[in-house]
Amino acid sequence: MADTTGTGSTEAAEPLYPADRVARAQRAAGAAGLDALLVSPGPDLRYLTGYAALPLERLTCLVAPAEGDPFLVVPLLEKPAAEASPAGALGIEIVGWAETEDPYALIHQRLRQALAARAGGGRVGLDNHMWAEKVLAFRDALPGTGQELAGGVLGELRMRKSPAEVEALRRAGAAIDSVHASMGEWLRAGRTEAEVARDIADAIVAAGHVTADFVIVGSGPNGASPHHEVSDRVIAAGEPVVVDIGGTTEDGYCSDSTRNYVVGGEPDAGYRKLYEVLLAAQRAQCEAVRPGITAEELDAVGRDRIAEAGYGEYFIHRTGHGIGLETHEEPYIVAGSARALEPGMAFSIEPGIYLPGEYGARIEDIAVCTAEGGERLNLTPRELVVLPG
Repeated sequence: MADTTGTGSTEAAEPLYPADRVARAQRAAGAAGLDALLVSPGPDLRYLTGYAALPLERLTCLVAPAEGDPFLVVPLLEKPAAEASPAGALGIEIVGWAETEDPYALIHQRLRQALAARAGGGRVGLDNHMWAEKVLAFRDALPGTGQELAGGVLGELRMRKSPAEVEALRRAGAAIDSVHASMGEWLRAGRTEAEVARDIADAIVAAGHVTADFVIVGSGPNGASPHHEVSDRVIAAGEPVVVDIGGTTEDGYCSDSTRNYVVGGEPDAGYRKLYEVLLAAQRAQCEAVRPGITAEELDAVGRDRIAEAGYGEYFIHRTGHGIGLETHEEPYIVAGSARALEPGMAFSIEPGIYLPGEYGARIEDIAVCTAEGGERLNLTPRELVVLPG
C-alpha cells in the first residue's frame, strides 16, 4: 500500500462539492423507485449541496424529485446563509418560508402532482438522520405516501470518494498525524487521562480541525475498553496507553487515527508479544487493500492472524468503517459483508486486542482503495512509541 501525503497533487483542482451531485441523486432515486428525496441538515445535505445547514426545529429540506427541478426549502431567516453557501451557486431554487407558513404543506403542494401520478400515493426517501418529529410531520403532510430511508441511495453515492474528497481526507489525515507526532508534549506519567485529553483536544483544533470529535485516552486496564474515552485515572509509568483521536476539518471531512504509547518505562513482555501480533495483522490488512477484495475477506486477513496467535476472542469489533463527511459511514469492513472494494472507497483499518482487566491495543489508519491497490493516509509510525516519563 502506498504512503503519500498528496503533495503536489492536481486533484484538489476538482470541486469538493460539484454541481452535478443533486442530479445524480435524482437519477439514483428514480432508479430505486423513489419519487423524491427529502434531505434535511446533516452530512447528506452537505454532500449534495455543500450547505452545512444548522439543524433547527425550523425545517430546512432539499427536495429532489426523481423527475423535475430540485429546490431547497429554508426558514426565511436562514435564506441569506443558504444563498451564501455553495448551494447558492448550484442554480437550485432556494425557497424561504416565513414563521407563519407551513413548510410541509409547501412541499406537499409542489410534490402533489408527481406523487399523485403513482399508484398508491408514491414513495419518498428521507435522509437517515432526519429528526423523528420531521419524519412524522412529513407523514402527515404527504398522506398515503410511503416513506423509506434514503441511505440506500445516498450511501452508494457517498462511499465512492472523488479525487477531491480523497485529497480532503489526506489533509485531515495529515492534521491528525501532526497531533500524534506531538503526543510527548502532553502524555506523561502522573497526569490523568482527562488532563491529557484536554490538551489533545486543543491540539486537534490547532492542527486544522474545526472540531475535536473524540479523544480516547485509555491507560492500563482502561485500554481494554475500545470506547473508553477518558477518566480521572492517573497514568502510571510503564503502562500502555491507547490514544484514538479524530476531528472534522473546515472542508467537512473527518480524521481518525489510533496509536499506542508507553510513558516512563517499558511494558511487560506479554504486552510486547500482543503488540507485535497486532502490528503484523494491521500491516497485512493494509497491504491487502485492492479492488475486488471483499470487506469480509479484508477483515479475515487480520482476524485470522490474530486468532492463530491465540488472541482471537480478544478482537471484539469489526476491522473498520468508512469515513468521509462522517467518521462512521459505509463501507464497513466486517465479517459477513460481501461488498467488494472499489477505487475511491475510504475506510479505517483498526484491528485491536483487548485483555480485560490488563490492557489493550488498537492500531488504526485510514486507507483508500485505488485502481492499483491501496493508499494509507496516516503516516506516523505504527510501532509502539515509548515516551519519556
